[in-house]
Amino acid sequence: MKQFEVPNIYRSKLISAVKAKRKSEDKLKKDFSPTLLDFGAVQIFLARHFGFCYGVENAIEIAFKTIDENPGKRIFLLSEMIHNPQVNAHLQDRGVQFLQDTYGKQLISFDDITKHDVVLIPAFGTTLSIEALLNKKGIPTEKYNTTCPFVEKVWNRGEQIAKKGYSIVIHGKPKHEETRATFSHAAANTPSIIVNDMAETIALGKYIIGEAIAENFYSEFKGQYSEGFDITKDLQRFGVINQTTQLATDTQAISDYLKQLVTTHYQLNETTIAERFADTRDTLCYATNDNQTAVTGMLQAVADLAIVIGGYNSSNTSHLVELCEQKLPTYFIDSPDKLLSKEEVLHCNWHTKATAVVANYLPIHQPVKILITSGASCPDSLVGMVIEKLVSFYDSPKTVTSIIEELLA
Repeated sequence: MKQFEVPNIYRSKLISAVKAKRKSEDKLKKDFSPTLLDFGAVQIFLARHFGFCYGVENAIEIAFKTIDENPGKRIFLLSEMIHNPQVNAHLQDRGVQFLQDTYGKQLISFDDITKHDVVLIPAFGTTLSIEALLNKKGIPTEKYNTTCPFVEKVWNRGEQIAKKGYSIVIHGKPKHEETRATFSHAAANTPSIIVNDMAETIALGKYIIGEAIAENFYSEFKGQYSEGFDITKDLQRFGVINQTTQLATDTQAISDYLKQLVTTHYQLNETTIAERFADTRDTLCYATNDNQTAVTGMLQAVADLAIVIGGYNSSNTSHLVELCEQKLPTYFIDSPDKLLSKEEVLHCNWHTKATAVVANYLPIHQPVKILITSGASCPDSLVGMVIEKLVSFYDSPKTVTSIIEELLA
């Protein structure tokens, strides 16, 4: 896989040593057990896979290279490059301005942009209408496009089934940048609709088989279907694609539910199901799959708590928190500063995004066993600093430096 030029501020000697050792021991990535970093008083169980993915490193490389190659020019991002506050802050420190917030609210008018400016498309991609607007202004969107290749893979899959006469159901968060972009590309080719979760999928299913009153669909799913969508006919043939950072189990459950619904309603079998339901296969990206599977492997270890590091508006990170908290106390932080002390942590509720101080999050016994992972947009440097801070709370016989030396030996 391609190696990207990512600023050293995002690297960590400890994490680099861990990843290098695991890669040399498990080249096929079949071992999803965590890495034990035993400091004595505190034991860290680090997930097998975590941190920057291919798409994120690609976006960061393009962004910083664009800044270096365009001195004196105004450089804009359509929205956050990725869902990580530190990376976005670094870009702003280098003079990059955001045109929209993460929900599409305009911060700087497109009227203020000229053909002499540089506009970066973030890793989530963007809508066809925004691409057209920029191109009309003479801004070459393809030159500064950091859209993740795995997001584009989903778009391509949607286009393929659209050409075969299928409509599209998108599993995603309706307000998320990636979902908005995927919806735009899908709707340009075929009738499309977004479902956020299984509850909405079940509700949609009732319209598909005629159990719900068709007129009610348009208010119940307002803002989630393409222009001219006809619920009485547009879901007679369809396929499911998704926002790439959703929980793999959730997307699979939604796809399975709709497939079974269609099979029963139209009295189909495995031979005839393609008449009504497209085989889209799993469109989740490899990093989402690996990180979620690694968390499952990490949770097999006996531990006192879990810490998940990443941006609070990061979808893939929130799902890692969701997985961890099903088994043990889990704390969601975006930087080592949120570890206020040995006694208190500033934890983010992944449902509400509200933060609150939690007391006595670390048990009094030793060794304390802590599971740690991070989202696909979280720099390794933050993970390394979180570990260093946790170790600093204890009088441990081993240091981070000594652990690095052992890993490299």
